[in-house]
Amino acid sequence: MTGRAAALRRALIEFFAGAAGVLAFAPFYLWPAALLSLGVLFAAWWRAPGAWGAFLAGWRWGMGMFLAGVSWLYVSLHVYGNMPAILAGMAILLFCGYLALFPALAGWCARWLVVRTGVGAFVAMLMVFPAMFVLAEFLRGWFLTGFPWLNIGTSQTPGGLLPVPLAGFAPLGGAALLSLLVAMVAAGVLLLSPWLRGVHASRRAKAGIAAGIAVVLATGALAGRIEWSVPSGPPVEAALVQGNIPQEIKWRAEAFERTLSLYRDLVRSSSAPLIVLPETALPGFLHDLPPEYLADLGASLRERKSELVLGVPVAERRDPASGAFRYANSAIVLGSTDGQRYDKRHLVAFGEFMPPLFSWVYRWLQIPLAGFTPGAPDAPLLRVAGIAAAVNICYEDAFGGEIAPAAREADVLINLSNMAWYGRSLAASQHAQFSQLRALETARWMLRATNTGVTAAINERGEIFAALPQFETGVLPVVFTPRRGVTPYMRWGDAPALALCAALIALAGTRAWRARAAGAPG
Repeated sequence: MTGRAAALRRALIEFFAGAAGVLAFAPFYLWPAALLSLGVLFAAWWRAPGAWGAFLAGWRWGMGMFLAGVSWLYVSLHVYGNMPAILAGMAILLFCGYLALFPALAGWCARWLVVRTGVGAFVAMLMVFPAMFVLAEFLRGWFLTGFPWLNIGTSQTPGGLLPVPLAGFAPLGGAALLSLLVAMVAAGVLLLSPWLRGVHASRRAKAGIAAGIAVVLATGALAGRIEWSVPSGPPVEAALVQGNIPQEIKWRAEAFERTLSLYRDLVRSSSAPLIVLPETALPGFLHDLPPEYLADLGASLRERKSELVLGVPVAERRDPASGAFRYANSAIVLGSTDGQRYDKRHLVAFGEFMPPLFSWVYRWLQIPLAGFTPGAPDAPLLRVAGIAAAVNICYEDAFGGEIAPAAREADVLINLSNMAWYGRSLAASQHAQFSQLRALETARWMLRATNTGVTAAINERGEIFAALPQFETGVLPVVFTPRRGVTPYMRWGDAPALALCAALIALAGTRAWRARAAGAPG
């Protein structure tokens, strides 16, 4: 095989290994695919002739991962955002290329450090590579408001036919700790395999690696049995409403009355004390809704002693002199506790607000209500059905570090979403998996009400307890248990996992320095 043919073969393997990693996530739940995918990536980093070679390997892997995993964004840009097909395709390529820079950066830094310090394969694989990978993931979830989609740790949630032993670590350190453990296990498996040419491990070393993997998996399984929260009250009956309004007609004037009637009938069909509607369920600003509609809905709820959490955009006059308005993506409460409201705090760039210098994008995008402003970071919890609820709207449940503090005083988590923007793609299932991980991290039930799915009730162990079929109109009745308790992740967030990554990198460098000082190989 010629040098060019061999290089092309390696590039294709790296690309398709990244794409195969998507199988670790919902709706497939084949979490061992993450081990295989990362194993190929780490082997490529080790074999790379230098830092730039590792950079390119990481970029190719990332392109495979994100093109396979988040190309559904094309649907929102072209089908519903009215961007021309060619431009939408180019935008997706550029976006995935941007996301791929993070594993590329991790590869560059990891390989540079390995070459600079001269550490051996075991230290590189088990310490440097996993730590750098996780730090780059965390950076991707923070930089420019963040995009933590397909972070490897998110794949470690219950689902499918395979047990997920590492899920027990979620309440301890969240997605970052899970990513680190998955990466370290993947590196260990790689060292035990014959794939890594030129690296020879003694039987004793292989036995130690195998034992370490077994200890990590067993510890996770045992940690999964810990009850991090306790019931804080009697079970509560709830109803989660899925309107299934097609996105192409959701904002049309001729569909307005039909949408109001549909949701009114669905709400009236349930006598549950707590009823939850999706994000922007009513397609109009709160002040534009017919007053008699809200009055009738509120009276009906009070008569049945029910309370409704309703997603609706809100416009408020910010400056009476200029007439300027502030727009919020909100959840309000109707029923016996009228007047409560939560405004979405973590907005989606290009979907709910336009970053500076990008106003020209509006030339093609026709996304309704794209000029939102974020809500207050210290918004109070909503009191519904006699319990405290921490509400998050759509994309917000992708950020565990933002959900955890609000959950400390909450009895339940509630997510309102509208995934109709992405059609019949992987997006809805992948998004529901975020909610599963947030439930695991906080040891709370998560109630999800969505327009087209996945509408589901997720228990404190991250298991989907009940769900409606996607793209069907319906009401999901569920009885959940309010819970209280503070998990280690709720107390300390991502800091311990990030500190562990930094410690692994520092330890690797220290080990190499000591080995050089002693005249021994690193």
